[in-house]
Amino acid sequence: MTNDAATVPLRGPIAPPATIGMLGGGQLGKYALMAANAMGYRTLVLDPDPSAPSGVVANDHLVAAYDDPASLRRLTIDCDVITTEFENPPAAALATLAGSTQVAPRPSSVGIAQDRVAEKEFLLDNGFPVGRHVVLDDAIPIADDVLDEVADGGAIVKTARLGYDGKGQRRVTGRAEALAAWAELGGVVCVVEELLDLRCEVSVLVARTSDGRVDTWPVAENVHVDGILDVSIVPARIDPVLADRAVGLAMALADALDYVGVLAVEMFVVGDESGADTILVNEIAPRPHNSGHWTLDVSVTSQFEQQIRAVCGLGLGDSSMTAPAAAMVNVLGDMWFDEPSDIAVEPDWAVVLDEPAATLHLYGKTEPRRARKMGHITVSAPTPDLAARKALALRTAAAH
Repeated sequence: MTNDAATVPLRGPIAPPATIGMLGGGQLGKYALMAANAMGYRTLVLDPDPSAPSGVVANDHLVAAYDDPASLRRLTIDCDVITTEFENPPAAALATLAGSTQVAPRPSSVGIAQDRVAEKEFLLDNGFPVGRHVVLDDAIPIADDVLDEVADGGAIVKTARLGYDGKGQRRVTGRAEALAAWAELGGVVCVVEELLDLRCEVSVLVARTSDGRVDTWPVAENVHVDGILDVSIVPARIDPVLADRAVGLAMALADALDYVGVLAVEMFVVGDESGADTILVNEIAPRPHNSGHWTLDVSVTSQFEQQIRAVCGLGLGDSSMTAPAAAMVNVLGDMWFDEPSDIAVEPDWAVVLDEPAATLHLYGKTEPRRARKMGHITVSAPTPDLAARKALALRTAAAH
């Protein structure tokens, strides 16, 4: 984990026409850079993919590896502040940049989010509620009965690093299956998480500046399919007391991390020993998040503009919703294919665009692939239920 004492202190405000650097060229970076450009900033993105979505909107696109010395040097010379759109940039690259230039979020925050073991330890050390789990690590012997307690009723084995959207995960029952899954995942350090009495999944997006100003959006209710976010519904259809608890936990977590930028805190609503609903923290993402894409169309300030405001030390924008409810459905590459054909056919986007309450976002990725996030659809409506039904129906109608 990076030592923030060796980094350039974060100071603001950084106003236009300053230059903002971005590690990562995906859709999250694209929307953040679009917000930055609209505000008058120059932008520079580092991504090895010449067709990266962010490269289309950045003033300059450095097509190179994330640890390429010449490109890192260019970032430190040209940029007033550097941020990231994903949680797995090389730690050494972040440390190099932060030693010469303002980097937000801080490398230490990103380092915690990169490693499930460090993340769990941080949450527990700071008093945040988490589910029961155990670490599988060749360097740390574990008693069979401890693994039995976690895995016997069902568990998920997750790699400590580099897993996302359901990758690097196996569902198991019992110690033997857990150990077999660990071996199948290459024997790397893993976390075994006990299956919970899950009522629903929610997330809170919180924005925080270096001087401690904080703002949040309404809690999102999330449904995943095969480990990939399928739909987000806002506001979440949970008890208002639980929603307030979730927001409070997210704000406290941002403070504990001394976080700068937009942070996504994913949580579980579960049944406790008495059967009542309670909140557990699942994981964090040190960046804007898929479950916040609805803010592009149904919030006064999007999560992407807020990211720019926060990392530049500016005042945070109004995070109020502009409609009573919204739903966002992901558009995966599967929509281009009819089973069992491998021939890609463009979905009928006119169906979506004919709906006044819907907004279509396509990310500009050149090749549709199954399970690849290609875009999303957002629908506003008078109620969360109606927003979700309309969004799902539009996606179905557009698919072949």
